[in-house]
Amino acid sequence: MLPCILVVDDEKNTRDTLIQLLEPNYEVFGACNYDEAVKLLKNERFDLVLSDFRLPGKNGLFVIDEARKRPYAPACIMMSAYGSVETAVEAVKHGAFDFVTKPINFDRLEVLIKRAILSKKPATATNDEKIQASGVPDIIGNSENIQNVLSLIKKVAPTKATVLLTGETGTGKEVFADALHAYSARAQKPFVAIHCAALPKNLLESELFGHEKGAFTGADVKHIGLFERASGGTVFLDEIGEIDLDIQVKLLRFLETRKISRIGSSAETPVDIRLVCATNRDLEQMVKKNEFREDLFYRINVINIPVPPLRDRTGDIPLLVNYYIEKFSTENGLARPFFSDEIMKFLQNYKWPGNVRELRNFCEGVVILHHGETITEKNLDRKFFHEDLLIDPQKR
Repeated sequence: MLPCILVVDDEKNTRDTLIQLLEPNYEVFGACNYDEAVKLLKNERFDLVLSDFRLPGKNGLFVIDEARKRPYAPACIMMSAYGSVETAVEAVKHGAFDFVTKPINFDRLEVLIKRAILSKKPATATNDEKIQASGVPDIIGNSENIQNVLSLIKKVAPTKATVLLTGETGTGKEVFADALHAYSARAQKPFVAIHCAALPKNLLESELFGHEKGAFTGADVKHIGLFERASGGTVFLDEIGEIDLDIQVKLLRFLETRKISRIGSSAETPVDIRLVCATNRDLEQMVKKNEFREDLFYRINVINIPVPPLRDRTGDIPLLVNYYIEKFSTENGLARPFFSDEIMKFLQNYKWPGNVRELRNFCEGVVILHHGETITEKNLDRKFFHEDLLIDPQKR
């Protein structure tokens, strides 16, 4: 029997899209407001409720409250286009498993749904069942390079060791960080990812560690940081080489004490998280240039897992292409394009400077523009024939 999900959203397009995407793997019901949701909760047994925060009448918190009254209370995930840490914390206080912001990243949501449903399973579930249900994401490839990385991740995952993932942009470091979390004993707890380069210094510090009311201009309420929100789970700091030296000091302090201090407070709060970091920069060279703290480098570099570029595992390219072509064809309801062996060789000869991210985007574009067609050389961008972007046959 398929797990049963209730999607509650007053936006019909959003509700219908989520139902359509979920239906291949779940039995799905839809409701547009609190009253409809309550009727369904009384008549059906759900494994998970996926509710928008803003609803006409009573908001999504009331939906969660009602769901948790059921004899077999479903797991709950809150959605919102107006996400804030305060709203997320409030949702968790009401019993939500987690909180996601719109527009929804469906790949991430799929993994989160599996973890949420697993969290309601009895403790007698086997480790294999837990790993399967936690949804280890998108690790496609049979090459020795990628299997070595996966083997190392499985070996390290059950430990508490801090991990540093290194590799070029687009190689999938966040995917491997997520896999590390999924194979760990923390799989049913939050996996929180933050891209350090995307936030200015003052905002990044507040997002990570939180702040007290009045700590600085505009701090009108107390803010719970991501480290506290992820308690029991995993925090992934992507592009850690971009963080300011002052924040590096605070991060080092956390790694030494496993306690954090919110901005504007001297009190220390114990936090239980597993820290996974990633960078596409040479941190050792940054240390020599005094751009990255040496003591912090050694703290985060307990286990170093290099993620190979796509040009070093060209044998995986047909598998990746087939995976993403199938994915985007299914999601868009379009016929698959066809790749001949000759065209696949063109793809394997290309260096893919953007790595798996570039290949993923290429596949999505091919599905949208050439669905149902046989792909020929004329359908390929000129970059696939540019000498500087082709792999030297002697290095393959």
